Amino acid sequence: MTSRLTSPPASPLGIIGAGAIGATIARLAVAAGLDIVIGNSRGPETLAELVNELGPRARAATSHEVAREAGIVIAAIPLIAYTDLPASELAGKVVLDTTNYYPQRDGRIRALDDQESTASELVQGHLADSFVVKAFNNITFASLGNGCRPTGSSERSTLPIAGDDADAKQHASALLDTLGYDALDIGPLSQGWRSEPGTPAYCDPYMPAWPAGSLSTDELVAWLLSAPVIPVSVEQARTLIASAVRGPAGGYFPETS
Repeated sequence: MTSRLTSPPASPLGIIGAGAIGATIARLAVAAGLDIVIGNSRGPETLAELVNELGPRARAATSHEVAREAGIVIAAIPLIAYTDLPASELAGKVVLDTTNYYPQRDGRIRALDDQESTASELVQGHLADSFVVKAFNNITFASLGNGCRPTGSSERSTLPIAGDDADAKQHASALLDTLGYDALDIGPLSQGWRSEPGTPAYCDPYMPAWPAGSLSTDELVAWLLSAPVIPVSVEQARTLIASAVRGPAGGYFPETS
């Protein structure tokens, strides 16, 4: 892709999707002093509680308004919903794609099952005039929220990013730094599979071993939120990414009681 990207404004940061990852990134951004505008598929009125929690730096809007107003937009949505992203309003902008492929939720996607594409390449295909960077997809919301550390901290973790545009990846790296993480550039979007479900860099390195036995959803969330975060250095992340072997596409949600 030939870059047509200009430097995005410092604020507001846009977030489309207010689930666990989107809300966590919103909290990190506000804590870091950023203004945010956040939207979801159900409408701004459904975000009143979250925006009230976040305070005056946060504002709810429609997804189309988020896309128009923000300089950088985080797409924190299920992969099945990627075609709902407003392509025309996102043209020329950096879009950080957090999606992962889970057939239980997304249904079977032939291009992914046949390894003709990665999840973020599908998103880039839909957002043909945007600059997609895969990010925030390989860490649980709980580890993400609890693991941020200042620049230079020995306990700072590294998150992989992938993208086809060098300038866009620089903007993504700068945002990760602001939010408390180092970034490891793992190459173009075609290499994004290296941080997807089933690979060595996916979720597990940042947390203790999953608890044995069957937990309810509430118990699992409580465990995730209380689990200590294990720092992953740039060198460790690079080793994990390099050791990835491409297997069948897609992850699997564990059953809860």
